[in-house]
Amino acid sequence: MAKEKLVKADSIVVAENPVSFYLFNSTRSAWIWLIIRLYVGYTWLTSGWGKVTNDAWTGDESGTALSGYVGGALGRAEAGGDVSGWYASFLEGFVLPNASLFSYMVAYGEVLVGLGLILGLLTGIAAFFGSIMNVSFLLAGTLSSNPILFILATWLVLAWKVAGWYGLDRWALPLLGTPWGRKNK
Repeated sequence: MAKEKLVKADSIVVAENPVSFYLFNSTRSAWIWLIIRLYVGYTWLTSGWGKVTNDAWTGDESGTALSGYVGGALGRAEAGGDVSGWYASFLEGFVLPNASLFSYMVAYGEVLVGLGLILGLLTGIAAFFGSIMNVSFLLAGTLSSNPILFILATWLVLAWKVAGWYGLDRWALPLLGTPWGRKNK
């Protein structure tokens, strides 16, 4: 009998390779994710805190910094740069008219993602929203550290079960459970 195929309820389950099992399912790999989590979390927290404490992002002049950023992205799109037309249209038609709201969302979103990752609370969700922000910045033509942060955030999303083991997820995840793990009563 072949061990590679396990038949379970009319489906074939393919055995996972040991490396991916170790990285994404074993709490013995949690120390790796702790280092990555703290790095990405610190990066988001410091970036967000700089915005939260800046009037051009969240104060009396909220939206002016974001309007300038979007204006730069629109200029790159007009010049045929790194910003595609559909994203430039989105920035011009939706983000720019709501710059003050988006300014608060970016600033506090960065802080919340940073805190979630540093504390290891809902790590997969925090990393997911961080990766969404990274993609938004990349689409707007800002390279910086965004590609690296996006890759690390994606890995953290994949490792959600163990990435917060040295953090609050160790207790939060068993209490909260998962939607697909709940039994109908």
